[in-house]
Amino acid sequence: MIYVTSDLHGYPLEKFKILLEKINFSDDDFLYILGDVIDRGKDGIKILRWLMAQPNAQLILGNHESMMLACDFLFEEITDESIYRLTGSKLDIFSTWMANSGNVTVEALRATRNKEIEYIFEYLREAPLYETLTANDRDFILVHSGFKSFSKDKKLSDYSAYDLLWARPSIDEKYFENITTVFGHTPTVIFGEQFKGRAVVTDTWIDIDVGAAYGMNPMFLRLDDMKEFYFD
Repeated sequence: MIYVTSDLHGYPLEKFKILLEKINFSDDDFLYILGDVIDRGKDGIKILRWLMAQPNAQLILGNHESMMLACDFLFEEITDESIYRLTGSKLDIFSTWMANSGNVTVEALRATRNKEIEYIFEYLREAPLYETLTANDRDFILVHSGFKSFSKDKKLSDYSAYDLLWARPSIDEKYFENITTVFGHTPTVIFGEQFKGRAVVTDTWIDIDVGAAYGMNPMFLRLDDMKEFYFD
């Protein structure tokens, strides 16, 4: 079985493992996490460590991991002094990440050995921006945020990283007619209070960011039968 979840944002790792047990996730199954496992909550780096050790799990890059990668210059030496010395474009990049709650990730990495930091960055650099797959004769595109400036005539490879990491579709926006796009990034409550804690399912796309960053439990979507798993 193929499962998808998104936007854990530092959700407690041990609680996440319990949710996996509740859906009977096994070594024969596969899990995709559609980006943003870090920032906001405290366990983002723990989740990355766990992911790196899983042969049956894959991270799709999110905008928060992208912001972390853009600050790779910082992790040569993470000290208050090295942060204070930042200027120009590096300061702008760092400030953008901090404005998006990257501070908890920086603190977690302060206590991480340099060699392990290198492995984490290598893992993130290799994480794909999207994945295409078929489950039970249904075609899917898995991506972090959907598509900015979408066109059905545009190849996936023609979209920039920004297009795939920072899109905010309207609820009436249409994507590919014969392919279901699954993404996160936009908390579903933004589409209306009736979607709080629940996925938004349209004719062409599904948003599964149900607000783990804001105290909700993440949900899982099983692609084989489109079953949604919630933990109220």
